[in-house]
Amino acid sequence: MTDPIRSVVLTGASGGLGRALAAELAAPGRRMLLMGRDAGRLAVAAEAARARGAEVQIAAVPLTGTAALTRCLQEFDAAHPVDLLIANAGVKTGNRGGIEPAAQAERVIAVNLTATIHAVQALLPAMRARRRGRIAIVGSLAALAPHGDLLSYSATKAGLQAYATALRRSLAGSGVGVTTVIPGFMDTPMTDRQKGPAPMLMSPDRAARIVARGLGRGRSTIAFPLPLIIGAWLGERLPAPLADRIMARYRAEILPDPDEAADR
Repeated sequence: MTDPIRSVVLTGASGGLGRALAAELAAPGRRMLLMGRDAGRLAVAAEAARARGAEVQIAAVPLTGTAALTRCLQEFDAAHPVDLLIANAGVKTGNRGGIEPAAQAERVIAVNLTATIHAVQALLPAMRARRRGRIAIVGSLAALAPHGDLLSYSATKAGLQAYATALRRSLAGSGVGVTTVIPGFMDTPMTDRQKGPAPMLMSPDRAARIVARGLGRGRSTIAFPLPLIIGAWLGERLPAPLADRIMARYRAEILPDPDEAADR
């Protein structure tokens, strides 16, 4: 980035990639707001960031509570004008044979898609007025290659990718940048619950380093690992019967999330 990052907001910060990003982005003089559902795990993430010199606040705010989410973000921005928003929170749930409970689908959409849009819109007017800042939206490989056992999850990740692209085009020339992050499989509790193939699995720490480096360079897209990204992109351009047979190799059972934690 051309502007220094003085103030960071990170959703989904209490586990997985979010927790790793909190540590990776922490630096002396940098203020951070770490958001998630689990206050205890947020406190652990905050201590790791403070050990690297950052000033850290935590907020265990339900992301589906629009008023509370907006108030929390705008109060932090008023005190510490936000240079970087990383919208990382998400939930992953499965389905069987195309059947998915309506309540489950609604929750996935509310957390993964709607809450991300609300977080962006809570901070965007002030970022535009300052003519600086960056918004990073964390998507998924499922946006490129929708997974038959992840109906709503795939739909929300495709929606996030489209939203981020449209937002980037809308903000052209405004001074506010937009980055889409498309990670592959990471060694996290969320991936552990996906009982199936997870090729090119990487640690959250390594993924966080890749994301931080891409953000530092002002990239509009940070997608990795590259062979998996290229394979997913090409696979979806094959004739549908062939693409479906290839994706059938990646079928998986998605175990329930015991915490229903909105953290990747």
